[in-house]
Amino acid sequence: MKITVNGIELNYVQSGSGPVVLLLHGNGEDHQVFEKLQAKLADTYTVYAIDSRNHGESTQTTDYSYETMAQDIVAFVAELKLHPIRIIGFSDGAIIGIKLALLGIPMERLALLGVNLSPAAFKKAEYMLLELEYQQTKSPLIKLMLDQPQIRLEEVTIINIPTLVIAGENDVFRPETFSELAKALPQAELLVFENETHDSYVVNPNKLVDSLKLFLK
Repeated sequence: MKITVNGIELNYVQSGSGPVVLLLHGNGEDHQVFEKLQAKLADTYTVYAIDSRNHGESTQTTDYSYETMAQDIVAFVAELKLHPIRIIGFSDGAIIGIKLALLGIPMERLALLGVNLSPAAFKKAEYMLLELEYQQTKSPLIKLMLDQPQIRLEEVTIINIPTLVIAGENDVFRPETFSELAKALPQAELLVFENETHDSYVVNPNKLVDSLKLFLK
């Protein structure tokens, strides 16, 4: 389905019934990364998996900022009258989730999967690979990850929402990225999946589902 908000069209898939959960995907992906997870959550929740602008079947624009993508979701929630919501954000989607929490959107739960507050969180080798990819492609989506976000750890201390910070043991970000964030958030817990990468537990969410369902309650 598509909806016009904030001057663009957002593509999304809705399924299930019950309290509202939004699924926000990562950089260069679309809602399909959550296909298995959405199916498992739809027995308990009304799940909206949304393509961010410049991704999937949503409108392509020249604005690639996380702030604007967060405003898109604010407008989406307002247009469909979805308050209050639960958010599960992966990677870029988790950054958007933090931005939404900082904007004060009514939110009951916030799950942050593979999140970073700045490009400095990347392991050195991973950042160098991104730089090389950008030199070869000039992709604005890669440029986004090289430059943004720029969220200070002190900023997130005002997010007084039950939060679950999740990471794979072999994530592209330094391990302290997640532990420091969980410590800074007033109501956060940290979950690290052994032998998982940045996205492996999202694409194949068998480990993830039970933890999320327990948290979302």
